[in-house]
Amino acid sequence: MSTDEEVRLARAYLLRVAEPPAPALVAFVEKCGPAVAMERVRAGECPGKVRDETVARHALSLAEKDIAEARALGARLVIPEDEEWPAWPLHALSVAFGRGVRGAAPPLGLWVHGERRLDEAADRAVAIVGARAATGYGEHVAAEFGFGLAARDVPVFSGAAYGIDGAAHRGALASEGFTAAVLGCGLDAGYPAGHVSLLNRITDRGLVISEYPPGTPPGRHRFLVRNRLIAALTEGTVVVEAGGRSGARNTAGTAATIGKVVMAVPGPIGSNMSKGCHALIRDEHATLVTSVDDIIETVGELGAERPEPVRPRRRTDGLGPHAMRVHEALGPRSGKSAEHLAAESGVPLGRVRAVLPALEMEGLVERCDAGWRRAG
Repeated sequence: MSTDEEVRLARAYLLRVAEPPAPALVAFVEKCGPAVAMERVRAGECPGKVRDETVARHALSLAEKDIAEARALGARLVIPEDEEWPAWPLHALSVAFGRGVRGAAPPLGLWVHGERRLDEAADRAVAIVGARAATGYGEHVAAEFGFGLAARDVPVFSGAAYGIDGAAHRGALASEGFTAAVLGCGLDAGYPAGHVSLLNRITDRGLVISEYPPGTPPGRHRFLVRNRLIAALTEGTVVVEAGGRSGARNTAGTAATIGKVVMAVPGPIGSNMSKGCHALIRDEHATLVTSVDDIIETVGELGAERPEPVRPRRRTDGLGPHAMRVHEALGPRSGKSAEHLAAESGVPLGRVRAVLPALEMEGLVERCDAGWRRAG
């Protein structure tokens, strides 16, 4: 078995044995690598907090079965070691996690159904979310926004729920643009039942994504956990309608916490389904938007080509002092854990965990079973 296959199986096992976001397990994997973490979790030889997250399922060895079932469905497991991993969008979660935001733990892997590359799908994307019990006004606005954004080559992400989510997906599909659905259950769950046909259309033209392995049933807590992925995989989140307490406001709160743009649509002042949006705008937690142009102006010119950066004379030119110290502490062959690097470089552990994915994006470091090492 190749090293790549071993790492993929290890991450499939870890996705099965812990309920996301599993912050202790994520930190443990970052410290010792997925293969070592799998062996230690399976043997029960792991830190107490990791054991608490995995004790109920650590004996389940379904990694090969999960991967085979995903392939039979036409899906695949995308992991951080893959080229199509959306490292830059998810970097916001890693930074927040490094600051101690426990609910912001990045995913250990993502199950993906659809032909498009995940990193390309998440590039310059916008999330459209809102109430399930949406009004006709809300569904009309969501569909118009989904259509307008997708027509301008802006990927539209949502959660495939009834109401606003479904309207946003249908609008994007009507424009023959791209849309992605992020689920709070396994890809094969067929949930919600009334949107199975819609999910099939999204799979044909876009992507359906889940953190949960095949066979995982839907659960309210899973949809709340899922919301952090919708927020992280996109440049900004638009809340079209939301009650005083809603999952859409949860997504907006997560987006704000991890440094993403939050927008909200105003509605009739007497509408209960717009109370959440009005509160976000009133409390200055969201920017008021009423059109696709407003959205694009708020998050930036998403459709514009990004200029090529000026190449420095040395690959490490332009690194900040912390990033430079972490890079210098790495070796070219054997990997080092984040804790080892913190001790060796003198950079705080949280900061080490924040700069490593950024260094990886620059091609300066790479992950290995033992942790991190210099690339090339």
